[in-house]
Amino acid sequence: MRIPTLVRSLVAAAVLLLAGSVQPALAQTPGSGGPAPTDPVDPTEVPLDGGASLLLASSVAYGLRKLRQRRK
Repeated sequence: MRIPTLVRSLVAAAVLLLAGSVQPALAQTPGSGGPAPTDPVDPTEVPLDGGASLLLASSVAYGLRKLRQRRK
């Protein structure tokens, strides 16, 4: 049985999306030449949720639009 290319692509995208959410994203500590952190025990965290969720929602909407156009 042959799996359609669209289904295979969607499964691959879902696996990559879920694999990236295993660990929380933290900011890196500054290297040489950068300012020293005030508290090395508690690093500054960078929020990534806003842009990532907007990008995901727009890509899903675009994919649904293309699917509807293909059916017509």
